Amino acid sequence: MVKDMRNERIATSTNISPCGGAHEGATLEHLIEARLAPGVPTGQESTAVSDMPTDEIKNRYLSEVDIFRDLNDGELHAIAKQAPMRVFERGHVLFSPRQSVETLFILKVGTVRIFRIGPDGRALTTALLEPGTIFGEMVLLGQHMYDQYAEIMDEATICLMDRGDVHKYLLSNPKIALRVAEVLGRRLIETEQRFSDAVLKTAPQRIASTLHTLARKEYRRGIRSATPNVRITHEQLADLVGTSRETTTKALGTLSENGIIKLGRGKITILKPLALREAGE
Repeated sequence: MVKDMRNERIATSTNISPCGGAHEGATLEHLIEARLAPGVPTGQESTAVSDMPTDEIKNRYLSEVDIFRDLNDGELHAIAKQAPMRVFERGHVLFSPRQSVETLFILKVGTVRIFRIGPDGRALTTALLEPGTIFGEMVLLGQHMYDQYAEIMDEATICLMDRGDVHKYLLSNPKIALRVAEVLGRRLIETEQRFSDAVLKTAPQRIASTLHTLARKEYRRGIRSATPNVRITHEQLADLVGTSRETTTKALGTLSENGIIKLGRGKITILKPLALREAGE
């Protein structure tokens, strides 16, 4: 069982950026393995621990996760007591193909990038996870990470649940089990859509479609603005779509000139969601 070190802060001195260019595959994998977060999820102690969140804060964090939204305060409190909450610095790698773990991660704050290393040594981003997302190598929930890595993009607060806790608090609760099925089903649909887009759509269409999907995720999280903000860089979007940064910047420039989006530092504001959807079709 994961050692109960609530809100543990794990520091890092360097940053792994696999998307920065072509590398020898084995060398890149070696560098990434060297940055694996210590004690995740083995329970090994780290060097620095931040202030432990109050039960009220932990309950609020959990209540904002889609799969827990139907639970009462008592049920949330029971899960909060058992789920260690840790804070990881940017650049840490939570897991890799060589570190198989049976742990469910619940992202509360920050961004996590899921990626894999191709035969040419380049990193291919398969997902950018936002707060409220559940992920991890959890066969119990039908999720398989296999050859993928999970890297912290921004300082992240994450709840950890081991196999026993998943059995006890998730699968045994019909309300949570139903939500989990909905989340995984939605994720499967999104994956199939991405494969379809890669074959049938041009790069500008894929960029517009991906932006629209990310904006809809913000809406589902309760951030229901008429002009939603998608916090993503040009490089991150290029990795996610599977194209070059130059192509992405050009496509975003066209969307901006047409008044569909507004470009900002590290974020993109969707001014005309319907027009963006049409641009992606």
